[in-house]
Parts: sequence; structure tokens; C-alpha cells
Amino acid sequence: MNGFAITPPMSPERARAIADSFDLRALPPDFYANPYPVYAALRAREPVRAMPDGSWFLTRHADLSAVYRDAQCFSSDKQVEFAPKYGSASPLFEHHTTSLVFNDPPLHTRVRRLIMGALTRRAIAHMEPGLVSLVDSLLERLAERGGGDLIDDFAAAIPVEIIGNLLGVPHADRAPLRDWSLAILGALEPRLTPEQQARGDTAVRDFTAYLRTLVAERRRRPGDPEHDVLTRLIQGESAGEQLSEAELLQNCVFILNAGHETTTNLIGNALVALQEWPEQRSALVADIAAHAPDDEGLAQRLDRAVDEFLRFESSNQLGNRRALHACEVGGVPLPEGALVTLCIGAANRDPAQFADPDRLCLDREDNRHLAFGFGIHQCAGLSLARLEGRIAIGRFLRRFPDYRLTESPVRGGRARFRGFLQAPFALG
Repeated sequence: MNGFAITPPMSPERARAIADSFDLRALPPDFYANPYPVYAALRAREPVRAMPDGSWFLTRHADLSAVYRDAQCFSSDKQVEFAPKYGSASPLFEHHTTSLVFNDPPLHTRVRRLIMGALTRRAIAHMEPGLVSLVDSLLERLAERGGGDLIDDFAAAIPVEIIGNLLGVPHADRAPLRDWSLAILGALEPRLTPEQQARGDTAVRDFTAYLRTLVAERRRRPGDPEHDVLTRLIQGESAGEQLSEAELLQNCVFILNAGHETTTNLIGNALVALQEWPEQRSALVADIAAHAPDDEGLAQRLDRAVDEFLRFESSNQLGNRRALHACEVGGVPLPEGALVTLCIGAANRDPAQFADPDRLCLDREDNRHLAFGFGIHQCAGLSLARLEGRIAIGRFLRRFPDYRLTESPVRGGRARFRGFLQAPFALG
């Protein structure tokens, strides 16, 4: 390191001051740089906090787990919440209220079952050789250049290719995928600017227009539904549970967004965090060097590390639910219709659940983090994300054990998705 800070410290007094006036729609810059002291202050003093807009903000692991478990009371449907945010006729509203993650059964059940049919353990194992080849080709390019950017040149390039393969997007058509994803997910921020809405609406229009052409081609020439998610979604199940055209298109958009942003952040956050925790980095690099790449024990070690990276710096920091009837969370009564924000980033640093939670510990056992959610809405692609993280991080550290950041990495400046936009590095 060259002496610059990655995660700047925040004083307890400053954390309490932000917590006392906490409003997701008016967050100061130092919160985005390091939100965890603020989350700790909220969790200690007001873990179920009434927000200025009438919603509720939850920061305890136990409370989030209870809400995730209770799908009968807490709805994931966002039509009530998103109509005033986006306008009920906007492309963003149509997308986010039709996609898997923001829906309840029966739509959620139908779409999840179709997607999971192409993400079986066998199907994911089938992807591993191609993933290894992709990662090694990216590492070779970085070696030739003597470094690059951890995000643009490595972390972001992996999920775009994997999701492109799952949907059968031709390589020549993949260039816009990342920008579309960033624009659509950027519009999920608590405070939406007109510019964000315009970019998000344009991205949905452009992406769905492209997908109509892709779907028409796949109808003419179907792929293998065991591995091609788009073909599987088009054909539906044998019972005839086919999706409408809107459901099909919007859930293809969702698959890209869900697989791209979170995995990019996982890989980028991990490789940056190892710069801040040199003893953890040294131990992991030593383990990798001492074992063959296909060693089962090493795979298990890397899987534990990936889960700790996800806990420590959750790619997705916030989730949302709506109370279908009056209920109680953490001893606090909530009225029917209450909008609830689940702070995953805070729950994953809860000392009631995790020992020494602000310390990165790559050997952490019984790591019941909530980075993938929980219950019926647990991330459908979690096994694929773990595989991508294990292969990408493990092979990067094997090839470049002495990598170093050459400039301060640039955060994404978002509350919901925590990651970096840029992280320039050299090989040693």
C-alpha cells in the first residue's frame, strides 16, 4: 500500500450524529465511505427505527431473520411502494414489479422454479471448466499489462460472461450489458434523481427491445434447457407453466442484474479488503500456494473465505418488505402497510450473531450471514455466485500473490449496493 486509506474511520460521535438524524434519502458522503459505525449506533440505540418517511429500518440479525421467515405477513411485492417512486406507466415500474425478486407467490414460485431448473448442482458443475478458462484468460491479459483495474478488467468481466452464457447472448452483443445493469439497479437507490430515472428507463427499454429479438431467435432455434435459462423460460415446464411475454422479458433483465452486480461486488470487495487485512491475505495466499488448484480442502477453505467476504462487505446492503397486516418486530408494533427496510449490511455485523464482527476472519465458522437473503426469497443463484467467487479470488491470488493497489479505489456511492467503480492495481 502507498499510505492511502480504503475505508476511512468514523468517530463514535460522528456515527451517533448521523444515526440521530438518519434518513436514507439524505445520507452524507462519509456514510457512503463507511456506513458500519452508523449501523452499529442504530442497532445499539434504535434497532427498529421509525424513519422520516414513515417506513421502518431494521438493523439486528434476529429481526431480519424473523421478517425473512414470515412471508405470510411480509410481502416482497413492490407495486404499492414503486408506483409513486417511478410512476406506474414507466419502464422501471414494469420491470421491478414483474421481476422475481420483487414478487410474491404464485409468480415468484413459477419463475424461481424455472430458473432453478437450469441452476442445479450438476448444471453449475458443468460451468466450472468454462469459468476457469475465462478467469485464466483475464489473468493472462492482466499479466501482459502488468496490472489494470480490479473492477473493469477483472471482477465485472466475469459475471457478464457467465450470465451472457446462461441466456445465450452472443459475445458480439454483450458490450452494453454492464451499463444496462448499473443503470437499472442504480434506480433502486432510496433517493432517486431525475437523471437516474431517465437512465434506468432507457436501459429497460433498450434491454427489453434487444431481448425481444433474442427471444424470437431462440423460439426458432431452441437451446438446451438444461443449461440455457432463456430456452427454459420460453418453454416452461411440462405442466404448462409458461410465462407471459412481459414476465419472460423482465425476468431475463432480472437475471442479468442479479447475477452481475452482486458478483462483481463480491470479487472486487474481497480483493480490496485483503489489502486492508494483510494477515488474512498472507494466510490465504499461503494456503493457496500449498495446495493444488483442484484440492478439495482448498475449495472448502476458499468457500469459507467467500462467505466471510460476503458477510463483512455485503454486496447488497438493503432489502425491503411491506407488512400485509399489523404485526410486531423486535418488540415494536408495526401497522398494516408498513414499509420495512432490512439492513443486511448491519445484520451481518451484529455482535449478537458474530464474534468480533468488524474483523475480517476468513476461517470464521458457522457463518450465518444474510448476504443471500433467507427464506423463500433466498438468492436463486447463490451456488453459482459462490463458485464464481471461489474460482476468481483463488486463481487471482495464486497468479498475483503480491498485487497492490496503486490509487485509492473509488466507491460506487450507493447505499443499496456496496462495491467499487474503480480499483487500479499493479502486480507487485
